[in-house]
Amino acid sequence: MLKHIAIIMDGNGRWAAARGLPRVLGHQGGAQAVRRIVEACCELGIKALTLYAFSWENRDRPPEEIHDLMALLDDFLRRETPTLLTNRIRLRAIGRLETLPPDVLARLQQVMDRTARLERMTLTLALSYGGRQEIVDAARRVARAVARGELRPEHIDETVFAQQLYAPDLPDPDLVIRTSGEQRLSNFLLWQSSYTELYVTPKLWPDFSKDDLVEAIAVYERRERRFGRVAVPA
Repeated sequence: MLKHIAIIMDGNGRWAAARGLPRVLGHQGGAQAVRRIVEACCELGIKALTLYAFSWENRDRPPEEIHDLMALLDDFLRRETPTLLTNRIRLRAIGRLETLPPDVLARLQQVMDRTARLERMTLTLALSYGGRQEIVDAARRVARAVARGELRPEHIDETVFAQQLYAPDLPDPDLVIRTSGEQRLSNFLLWQSSYTELYVTPKLWPDFSKDDLVEAIAVYERRERRFGRVAVPA
């Protein structure tokens, strides 16, 4: 059963450019798509949704665009908190959150605290996030445990290592959706997506709808997940 969907929300800039609009309006359109898809996942009974909202590499974008993105994030958190509470959605965030602007980080922490006990669905925002960076941070935590004498090197296995990831209690995603037609993971959930099913759509993120989500889920449900095993004959 599909429990966890992760989405690489790509195409805001191209959506705006195709309409002769500034990039910030593409990001605003993307924020509206977030609202639609969060509500749709709730309706469909999805227990966990992870959104690639701001990558580690996005920090190299022009300062004015980063400012606009952070302002949109702050506005989203402020506006959507009542919706999260009404729909019993827990908000979480993963990434190097300490690099976010202090005011945005404070509001993010406030919303996470207010929704921490809600259980209908978990919405995780990947912010200042990179899959390689997550693995490096996990390796550092394991190394510190070894240095303190709390862990023996020969006891390190996949389970021990995974417990040092940003959100070790979240199940691995069953399905990763990427919009805009690009065929790569772009440093997103590299450890967790080892056996995740991938679905790529040419739709740009601001145009992604509930119907598109339902179609992605239908494609997923027609696939056979073997996790490296041989298919069982019918």
